Amino acid sequence: MTLSADPDRHIPVLIHEVLDALAINPGEQHVDGTFGAGGYSAAMAGKGAQVFAFDRDPDAIREGQALASEKGIALIEGEFSRMEALLAERGVTSVSGITLDIGVSSMQLDRPERGFSFQADGPLAMTMSQDGMSAADFLNNALEQDIADVLYRYGEEPRSRRVARAIVEARPLERTGQLAAVVRRALGHKPHDKKDPATRTFQAIRIHVNRELEELERGLEAAEALLEEGGRLAVVTFHSLEDRIVKQFLRQRSGSESGGSRHMPERQVNERPTFERPAKAVRPGQAELTRNPRARSATLRSAVRTGAPARRSNTSRSDRP
Repeated sequence: MTLSADPDRHIPVLIHEVLDALAINPGEQHVDGTFGAGGYSAAMAGKGAQVFAFDRDPDAIREGQALASEKGIALIEGEFSRMEALLAERGVTSVSGITLDIGVSSMQLDRPERGFSFQADGPLAMTMSQDGMSAADFLNNALEQDIADVLYRYGEEPRSRRVARAIVEARPLERTGQLAAVVRRALGHKPHDKKDPATRTFQAIRIHVNRELEELERGLEAAEALLEEGGRLAVVTFHSLEDRIVKQFLRQRSGSESGGSRHMPERQVNERPTFERPAKAVRPGQAELTRNPRARSATLRSAVRTGAPARRSNTSRSDRP
């Protein structure tokens, strides 16, 4: 996620900490799996890296062309979970660093026509790639129980059944303003409330529509396969579900957690650790929070690749609604 300090400048969250974790040497090949407005890619290129940047949002690809050309960044349209195959097409089979900035970008949130924000009215879309099932498609056709499951699992909404019932009763829904109003009525909303009650619902639907947690799981395995020995992985997340997946992945892959989890497969006793030196979680300081309130939930986790063969689980979430 990036902060627009002005229309022409984007300040990535935890940028100095990310660059420290990447420890870029000039001439190294690095991947920015979530290009967005290009803040991380530009900073990496500024350190002398040859950057391959991915984004599944066609708007980000189109609007990033000028920056990519200026900085010598190879900008590739596609999911970061497919980075291994997409880079192989370009003759790249290993890299020195990979950065992932998970979740919705500020440029997506700040454009009502994309349908991600409950703070401004727009079409109920929420699709990062701008194709496939939209939020409206899901909410207007899914069973009430399936909607409730999504809200509870991906939004951690404790009153998911009440919200799901209100959504079904209000169908058809076509606008973000409609959905936000339905949720606020269902849960009660006072002007002085610190957190809008629609926050969890919008997060859950966005994650579901874009298969974000599955994309993250597959992206972590792709990063493991691509990183050379000594390569660095840096992942910035913005809520507990994402951070939990990254934390468990690095614990298991570094050998510090022997058991499996619902997100990652059981670790075999004879498997060698594929990552080492997982760093302690890093969060924004007060100066950054003052500059960018959206950074308040950001968490950076990083680790270094060992020489052990990558583990190929070929698994996906079995508990997806």
